[in-house]
Amino acid sequence: MDRNVYQENKLKVAFREAQVTDIPQIQVVRNSVKENPLSNPALVTDKDCEDYLCHRGKGWVCEIDGRIVGFAIADLVDHNVWALFVQPGFDKKGIGKKLHDDMLDWYFSQTKSTIWLSTAPNTRAEKFYRKAGWEEVGTYGKGEIKFEMRASYWNKAKNNT
Repeated sequence: MDRNVYQENKLKVAFREAQVTDIPQIQVVRNSVKENPLSNPALVTDKDCEDYLCHRGKGWVCEIDGRIVGFAIADLVDHNVWALFVQPGFDKKGIGKKLHDDMLDWYFSQTKSTIWLSTAPNTRAEKFYRKAGWEEVGTYGKGEIKFEMRASYWNKAKNNT
């Protein structure tokens, strides 16, 4: 069976590349999260999403029965994870890990440049990135933790899971 489409409790779960037509559902997921919410949802426009999906990098989504419940977007211009979010209620099912892994596999197939991200301290996201092998390198913005992943770390982390 294709590892990107499978049945779970009679639900059809699919992982695929994000398309511009997915942006409305991506925005729903982004604005539904409880940790790392946007202070002002208007700050991330549909045009921003399109730019990251089509010009700056690439994105992936997880659909369950045709509804997007998680997404990830990597930015090749600034070499960062622009977004990785899973809708509340769909966490702890491996969705974030699969999106993360697919995103990093693609990113490091495109470049060997170190990729970075930031997230609020003392969150589940912080624990997730630490467990995935990201290295804390300092702070970013308003007290967020800045993490980096080098290609060599990613290859090692993948081989240890």
